[in-house]
Amino acid sequence: MSWSEMQPLLSEECWNTLYMVGWSTLIAIVGGLPLGVLLVLTDRGGLLQNVVANKVVGQVVNIARSMPFIILMVALMTFTRWVTGTTIGRDAAIVPLAIGAIPFFARLVETAVREVDGGLVEAVQAMGGNTWTVVRKVLVPESLPSLISSATTTIVALIGYSAMAGTVGAGGLGDLAIRYGYQRFETELMWIIVAILAVAISAIQFAGDYAARTLDRRGGHSGPAPKLRLLKARRPAAVDVGEAV
Repeated sequence: MSWSEMQPLLSEECWNTLYMVGWSTLIAIVGGLPLGVLLVLTDRGGLLQNVVANKVVGQVVNIARSMPFIILMVALMTFTRWVTGTTIGRDAAIVPLAIGAIPFFARLVETAVREVDGGLVEAVQAMGGNTWTVVRKVLVPESLPSLISSATTTIVALIGYSAMAGTVGAGGLGDLAIRYGYQRFETELMWIIVAILAVAISAIQFAGDYAARTLDRRGGHSGPAPKLRLLKARRPAAVDVGEAV
């Protein structure tokens, strides 16, 4: 196969891969972020402590994460057909991609949020902040660099999942590699696809790492967290003045 024949195929399937990964990433973040925060809030000692709910949600997340993606696609075929009207094509692939990525991202969010300094949470509560205020002003902003890294890891994983989705006719670079690189023995096209995926993953990883480093407040960047620390540090001084009077 000549380059003039490969180019339109590669252009179309690169776009299909971008389409699938983009939408599934958006859905995974929208669904996984609150789920990961909920796992932290309902854990022992959390602001919304509920051990039973935490165990149930945690088990559901664990089961979904442990299922191989290729099996998940087959298991969700009925649901995928109900949502999209078909089980073939890029739109159909978004359903299992997103459902598989939500628990994956949720666990990464849980880990990131647990790293937040508990003293900042106590400071906001001491100033009258409710749970929503703690989440919005402390947990999410303070864990943002780690959340960026988690989103990057999720995107990289979804690119691999999208390639596997090509085995069932989902479209994208994986489908192109199967139909032409494997079934028609177009080895050159296969290696071009491998190179494209490698470059794409490296670029995404670099961009994610750069964004995380830029937003890392521990590296000296200003933000709401230092203000909270300052307020917390001033509270004892205010009490001492009051006692002295």
